[in-house]
Amino acid sequence: MSAQIIGLHHWFDSAPGRYLLAWEQAHFDEAVANVFGYHSVQLGMPQLDGLRANRMPHRWRAMDQVQAPAPGAGAAPDVLAHAMALPFAENSLDLLLLPHALELSHDPHAALREVARVLVPEGRVVISGLNPVSLWGLRQRRARLYQRLGWDDLYLPDVGEFIGYWRLRDWLRLLNFEVESAHFGCYRPAVRTDAWLERFSWMDRVGPRCWPILGAVYFVVAIKRVHGVRLLGPAWRTSGQRAAAPMPVANRAGIFSTTDRQTGRIE
Repeated sequence: MSAQIIGLHHWFDSAPGRYLLAWEQAHFDEAVANVFGYHSVQLGMPQLDGLRANRMPHRWRAMDQVQAPAPGAGAAPDVLAHAMALPFAENSLDLLLLPHALELSHDPHAALREVARVLVPEGRVVISGLNPVSLWGLRQRRARLYQRLGWDDLYLPDVGEFIGYWRLRDWLRLLNFEVESAHFGCYRPAVRTDAWLERFSWMDRVGPRCWPILGAVYFVVAIKRVHGVRLLGPAWRTSGQRAAAPMPVANRAGIFSTTDRQTGRIE
């Protein structure tokens, strides 16, 4: 059987692709609903509208290339941008979404450094990615082994590289990001039809309790921390230090003198 490469857009139009896309859409809606600011960007994945629940005045979709018009290809991008060279000034974005952008990048380290550069202090990055330690990840590794024998049994798109959750967490910490929340989802096995996915729907209820880190996809929200920076509230204005005033004292001779409260010198 001849080898066949599964395209990313075609895969998201399959049964497992729609299943994963629905899970991610719900979690992006929940994660960005109460994030406030002025500028937000979604990088990649035009099939997903990650900013639809956000209320920032400036929301853009960015992609590294214009996709040909096709069913399920999503809306046209607002900005053409590469993950490793974002066309935004330093400390200019309040929210950045990376749905599968790191695993599709040629250099995920450089892409994360760009994220740290363009986000404002206390800005948020939301990342989703396929979990290599899952039933789907194991199925993909087995399929790649079969391809060497001339078989074609790929389950996931043959693009990019899987990045494990703990590996991503270490990268974020090195760039002074604090992981605010992390979720795993899509616990159903690697089957290809809606009927079989529906038969295993009970695994989405049991999975978070029995094998929480083995979901097919992870979802991470991280905050950019800057040392020495503190958010100021309405009461940031404090009264200045009161000037030292002379205080009268009496000496043994009954003569009043003055003393300075700070130096203690008597005059």
